[in-house]
Amino acid sequence: MSQSYYTLPEINPAIFDLGFLSPKWYGMMYLVGFVAAWWLANRRLARTGWSKEQLSDMLFWGFLGVILGGRIGYVLFYQFDLFLDNPLYLFKINEGGMSFHGGLLGVLTALWLSARRLKVPFLVVGDFIAPLVPIGLGAGRIGNFINSELWGRTTDVPWAIIFPNAGSEPRHPSQLYEFALEGVLLFIILWLYSKKPRPIGAVSGLFLLGYGSFRFFVEFFRQWDSHLDLYLGFFSRGQMLSLPMIIAGILMVVWAYKQNAVYQPQSTKLKKGKKV
Repeated sequence: MSQSYYTLPEINPAIFDLGFLSPKWYGMMYLVGFVAAWWLANRRLARTGWSKEQLSDMLFWGFLGVILGGRIGYVLFYQFDLFLDNPLYLFKINEGGMSFHGGLLGVLTALWLSARRLKVPFLVVGDFIAPLVPIGLGAGRIGNFINSELWGRTTDVPWAIIFPNAGSEPRHPSQLYEFALEGVLLFIILWLYSKKPRPIGAVSGLFLLGYGSFRFFVEFFRQWDSHLDLYLGFFSRGQMLSLPMIIAGILMVVWAYKQNAVYQPQSTKLKKGKKV
């Protein structure tokens, strides 16, 4: 008896369409991530010694970094040939295309500027922001699933799905794998780990290690970009971009515990604390 697979119905990318107003599911997922980050950040604001105004400025520039960095990164990392042919492609946001790795670089730039304004070490800001990120990542993967994009490789596993934009063959629902790992599991790990004071840089390092490892793993099930060759005939562009994150994450965690410096919110001084 042949296996019967679930076929994902074609879902309108617009939640509703009033002509002058046509919000998209993918954009709504970004909004969910931003609102969740804002709420979680305010829950932990008391431990920082920062004001609400300072936090609002940091989050605003961080969100802007996600959007600008994500778009620029997608074009440079995945569609560079199109950009060379037509540099205005960078601004064709209606055609979609966002890159996590580009968004990460955008956020890091925004956090570096925020750290300078707050006169605190960059990694202190990074440790505060890192646990807020996974919810937005997970929401974005749900948006990918609704849009029937970034699907997985062909497979015959019982939970395979036939995507309307990917032909008639069943595929891994890799968007849901990423939602579970990069979104839910990574959030739980970082949120619980950061509940206690940790050496400066440890939370940031754990985020890089966790995301990089989960993304590297899921890429084995995700369909690679057809216009990009696999490295060594095996590794995707996403894996090659994630590998430096894994290495950097490991080095940062080791360095953080070796330094064992604990940030004191009452001042910008770093004090040695017991390892936890």
